Amino acid sequence: MTAVLLAGMVSLLVTLFATPAYANWLVKKQFGQFIRQDGPTAHFTKRGTPTMGGVMIIAAVVLGWGAAHLQIGIQTHRGPSASEILLLFLLVGLGFIGWLDDWIKISKHRSLGLNPTGKLLGQLVVASVFSGLALGFENERGLTPASTHISVIRDTRIDLAFAGIGLGVVLFLIWANFLVAAWSNAVNLTDGLDGLASGVSIFVFGAYGLMSFWQSSQSCQATDAVASACYSETRDPLGIAIVCAAIVGALIGFLWWNASPARIFMGDTGSLALGGALAGISIFTHTEFLAVIIGGLFVVEVLSDIIQVSFFKATHRRVFKMAPIHHHFELLGWKEITVVIRFWIIAGIMAAAGVGLFYFDWVARL
Repeated sequence: MTAVLLAGMVSLLVTLFATPAYANWLVKKQFGQFIRQDGPTAHFTKRGTPTMGGVMIIAAVVLGWGAAHLQIGIQTHRGPSASEILLLFLLVGLGFIGWLDDWIKISKHRSLGLNPTGKLLGQLVVASVFSGLALGFENERGLTPASTHISVIRDTRIDLAFAGIGLGVVLFLIWANFLVAAWSNAVNLTDGLDGLASGVSIFVFGAYGLMSFWQSSQSCQATDAVASACYSETRDPLGIAIVCAAIVGALIGFLWWNASPARIFMGDTGSLALGGALAGISIFTHTEFLAVIIGGLFVVEVLSDIIQVSFFKATHRRVFKMAPIHHHFELLGWKEITVVIRFWIIAGIMAAAGVGLFYFDWVARL
């Protein structure tokens, strides 16, 4: 528990106190945001606000996680788990793809960065390495960080290796790549208003921090609970909880400066990294479909964009005034801060609902 709290505290302090200096440096370098011309006119005042704040989030997560493991190493002489290393690889790797996207926007003085093919290819490379390694690193109990079983709240009986381990690995690679691309782009689409993606992510990763810590305390090796209720599938739940705590702490400190009126944006550097981390955590905690509820606000955002594009191509008419859906409410006359706070409330309710379902599953098995 101490390591989890330490990770969150250190990462919070890093973003809270280091972000202003980083933002000032970005301003001096004129690394500012470019705004879509077809968006709400109120956003034009944000032009020039420094972006690439995701660099600070990622740095804070790594430092918070490192501080927690320094404390663990001193007390137990144990190193970090494979699951943690892989999650940080996914976070940093997708953050780098996002940084390239942000850098192109800044250097080319435009609102579009990497072309969609280039961004998707970068995500594919990082996600493929991650998912390939996730089926390795067996521990003494024969568990790997990921499983070829499809999971809802726990692993189901649906095994992607139904026709042999080779096919199972291939299908898992495809499935994991889909999850990484879907969640990273969902968070990216949500990051369109001051503090929106940061606040929603705090609820989502906070929920996963609670769930992974519960999996650790109720693992079949740490509790006398009946076999049907304890958690035997998650390889490194405490390590996952430490990563979640570091992310939540980093986001709370960053939100202090990202809230309206934002002094800095996370950019694609932060949104792609956070989305990838969410995908990885859902895979490692065996809650891939439960994540749809926990991260429900992200799902609504990406669905609104899909509906808008599909309907317009079919009928040349729009369902929403603008997509993603947060811009629709702005164009209806809602103030930006009103949209953000109400979306935070929705995100909190959905995250709580997901945690509730997770807990009720455990109770039902007692």
